[in-house]
Parts: sequence; C-alpha cells; structure tokens
Amino acid sequence: MTGPTTARPPWFADFVERLEGVPVTALSRFTPPAGVASSAAAVLILFGEDQHGPDVLLIERAADMRSHAGQPAFPGGRADPGDADAFATALREAQEETGLDPSGVDVALALPALWLPPSGFTVTPVLGFWHTPSPVHAADPAEVARVARVPVAALVDPDNRVTVVHPSGYRGPGFDVAGMRVWGFTAMLLDRLLELAGWSADWPRDREVAVPW
Repeated sequence: MTGPTTARPPWFADFVERLEGVPVTALSRFTPPAGVASSAAAVLILFGEDQHGPDVLLIERAADMRSHAGQPAFPGGRADPGDADAFATALREAQEETGLDPSGVDVALALPALWLPPSGFTVTPVLGFWHTPSPVHAADPAEVARVARVPVAALVDPDNRVTVVHPSGYRGPGFDVAGMRVWGFTAMLLDRLLELAGWSADWPRDREVAVPW
C-alpha cells in the first residue's frame, strides 16, 4: 500500500529520498531486542503544507491515559489482526484519533521498526504526505485531548528547542510548540528526521527543562 496518489511537492519527494534505506541506528538508540516478545504498533508521521509551509500532525494524549498520559505524539497505536500492514495500522489509528480522511493521505515510506521500552511496543513509523487535508479534531476523547498541525518552521526554530530532563535520568531533545512540550519518543524521532532532512538548525542544548514523572 505505497506509492503517490498525486504529485509530491519537491521538498517532500527529497525528504522521502533521503530516508529510503535509512538504518534503524540513525533514528534511535532503542532497537527491538532479539528474542523478546512485543506488541506491534505504528505511528503516522503526516506532513502537509499550507500558507505557512510544511507542517506535521501531532496529537496530545488524554491526561488520564495509563501510558504516556498528556504527552504530545504522532497519531498511531497498536496493530489490529485485520490490519494488512503498518500502513493500514497507521492510517486506521490516525482516522480513529483525529477523524482525518485516509483517502487524502499518500503513504510514502515505512521506516525501520523502533523499540519503545516504557510500553514494550515495537513501533513502525509511517511517513505520509497530506495531499488533500481534511478537518481534524480529538475524535476519541478517551485517548486524545487535542490535535494540531505544527509548522516545520516552528519545530526548527532554535527558540523552541530544549533539552528535556526526566527524574528517571532520561535526557533528550524537546520542542515547545503549539502550546505543547514535545519530548520522549516523539521528540527524539522528530529531532532525527529534521536532521536527516537537512532542515535542522543549531540550538542551545544547555537550555534544560525538567518534566515530572
């Protein structure tokens, strides 16, 4: 279930070309451990474009969820037995969480599966282009508090970048955008993708912020 349904803008076509064949180690230090059973999941990294330039779709998880409560994330979730592949999982979950119309999405590339230690999931990031954007909202309030299209320009702005420090000892990249503090798995992946795309800019890595348990 791949291949463009409409012409891809040059910036997105170049992005996909840069990411084809990228090794898992270029995306994360967390790789699926051999011989350890885990649940399969997928997330949709959905880029669109409007008058402000390229943007990416993020959700904010509901504050009372058991896992990753209140954290910004890419739309996505656990694979269902009826899902044909990671593309199908990512699109289904994105539709359930945000109400987007999957027919408006060009699913371009599945990136290497990544290990998410806190939840034990093996997550496949699916890269897509939103050639025909549809209205989005928190379609499942039990899981999603809100939905936002975040401009790439805001993500690469050094003024919006921070280093997140967690009581567990975790340190990693963060973004203060659209009224959200993006950190953890989502921020790590965004940071790596922006770097691989050649879009990132230098930012003060000594600008640290603490996040609670």
